[in-house]
Amino acid sequence: MPVDERHRARTQRHKEVVDAKIARATESRGVVLVHTGNGKGKSTAAFGMIARALGHNMRVGVVQFIKGSFSTGEETFFRRFPEVEYHVMGDGFTWETQDRERDIASAQAAWNVACGMLRNPDMGLVVLDEVNIALKLHYLQAGQVIGALRARPPMQHVVLTGRAAPDALIAYADTVTEMRPIKHAFEAGIQAQKGVEL
Repeated sequence: MPVDERHRARTQRHKEVVDAKIARATESRGVVLVHTGNGKGKSTAAFGMIARALGHNMRVGVVQFIKGSFSTGEETFFRRFPEVEYHVMGDGFTWETQDRERDIASAQAAWNVACGMLRNPDMGLVVLDEVNIALKLHYLQAGQVIGALRARPPMQHVVLTGRAAPDALIAYADTVTEMRPIKHAFEAGIQAQKGVEL
């Protein structure tokens, strides 16, 4: 069989498989996404989804857990949009703060803000950035987070980012992506760069 015919036959089979999956996907509701793993790109992917949501005229809420000791490009950019409610609630990386009680208090304050967003039917997308770290360190409990996710408005989408997402959250989520590091500039001694990390 000529190459062109083989290609056409292969892509036709592929199209049939994809079309069948699309036909089976009949449910329309908000989804919960978890971005986890040790690789770079978890928050970056979530902020890309914010841009996508804004393109669909959705209101967006962002709560950043842990992060907070320095300004980032995404914060500066998304604060320009009145449709985005943006809260930086952390005190910085835990190895910098070295104060567990303060970190717990900051995480609880951030969670209180997040709960208001998760109850708001006008919020089409809520991003809980680095919440998985707060869960890993037991500043928050997985049960309380999953309970709030279950009770959220039916069409609201939620993205939870951070390393070490707990098994219960992974089991509950609709979509889970694990970022795996292969190579990182920092390991070669390159500082965090504006437009890449900052």
